[in-house]
Amino acid sequence: MGAFAMEATITITVDGEKRTVTVDTRVTLLDLLREHVRVAAPKKGCDHGQCGSCTVLLDGRRVTTCLAFAVQHDGAEIVTAAGLGTRDTPHPMQRAFLDRDGFQCGYCTPGQVCSAVGMLAELEAGWPSHVTPDVGSAPERTPAEIRERMSGNLCRCGAYVNIVAAIEQGAAR
Repeated sequence: MGAFAMEATITITVDGEKRTVTVDTRVTLLDLLREHVRVAAPKKGCDHGQCGSCTVLLDGRRVTTCLAFAVQHDGAEIVTAAGLGTRDTPHPMQRAFLDRDGFQCGYCTPGQVCSAVGMLAELEAGWPSHVTPDVGSAPERTPAEIRERMSGNLCRCGAYVNIVAAIEQGAAR
């Protein structure tokens, strides 16, 4: 490392497993997860927070990890798409993506699944979006709300119709 590099030791919980790691203070949360902790679910897509491939649930809220420094999240709990369910018992949203063919190449799928789980929690909490007709009342789970709330997650294969159907199915379970 260069003469001005600084390191910090942080502890995070990833998919239920506590990890302590020393990293350069400039390392993003995405690079910490993929390169230091060896968690492959969040993907590096644009590295600018525009595609959503790196989305995880950070302390229960969806976050694009490429825009966050790892050292900002010492003590955080992170759930990736791999940590939502198990091979034998997938999370309802994972099951819905499989049932509804909510993916093609699969590269964006972990971010899509985490974002879907997070945005449903936002809806449940009553947070309005740009398309919520009346911001004074609780938003309804409509296809328009789902599309708006998922607009930060890109699918280069164009599986959007099936992604919305998968989210509707996953939310109904």
